[in-house]
Amino acid sequence: MSIVVEHLSHIYLEGTPMAKVALRDVNLIIEDGEFVGLIGHTGSGKSTLVQHLNGLLMPTSGKVYVDGVDLTDKHTSLRAIRQKVGMVFQYPEHQLFGETVYEDVAFGPRNAGLGEQEVEARVKEALGMVGLDYDALKDHSPFELSGGQKRRVAIAGVLAMRPAVLILDEPTAGLDPEGSADILGKIQALHRAGRVTVIMITHSMEDVARMATRLIVMEHGGVVFDGPPREVFAQVDRLKEMGLGVPQVTELMHELHSRGLPVQTNILTLDEAEAELVRALELRRNGTV
Repeated sequence: MSIVVEHLSHIYLEGTPMAKVALRDVNLIIEDGEFVGLIGHTGSGKSTLVQHLNGLLMPTSGKVYVDGVDLTDKHTSLRAIRQKVGMVFQYPEHQLFGETVYEDVAFGPRNAGLGEQEVEARVKEALGMVGLDYDALKDHSPFELSGGQKRRVAIAGVLAMRPAVLILDEPTAGLDPEGSADILGKIQALHRAGRVTVIMITHSMEDVARMATRLIVMEHGGVVFDGPPREVFAQVDRLKEMGLGVPQVTELMHELHSRGLPVQTNILTLDEAEAELVRALELRRNGTV
């Protein structure tokens, strides 16, 4: 299932003295099975963009198509679209409301009119997908869980609708390193298993370098870069001008290269850096450079 964005613009409070242009002529195609990292400084348009992808916001101008369906068409069922394109907002645990974990995760499937047997199957499946024990937690209050567990319950509530696309807005915000690694591991596992297409807003260059197959960089409501992370992170100076950066390990490799060590600078992960440093030191030891 693809998402097509054509000449999308959005103006908040259009026609008033407080009008603010949030998106400017954005054009994108997101293909089935991608893991898209969406980055940009605060106010660049990231959250506004993703809220157009399941009809939470409507364009001031332009079009959005989900699986060939025009979201701006008045006859389009946005409820059906939101079952295909699920969204997890920042701090989704703030939206938990059920008396039990089961009730919270079951809300979406029940609201979709599914029978109780199917609802139970969906809850079990979704909790399993985020690594939570159904039998151990289904009767617990979600408010008694740890921060990371609450986040996983909130994500399970979206996954219970079996979306083809999962949009996550800063999924690790406010979590400790262990909780962040746990959540990202579950998201990556879902993607690798072919369960969902992922679109993830984040401020962590390390996370998108490691996980994303494609990186979209936004500034002032427009798309500045769109391509594989290795190509995008090669634009070090421009990213810094935008108030962004590159993964710390990439920064390190640039610094080492500037000091004369013959290392490649397009390194994104610690494993790549280790292999590249070994290679460069071997070259120096053998007098090749």
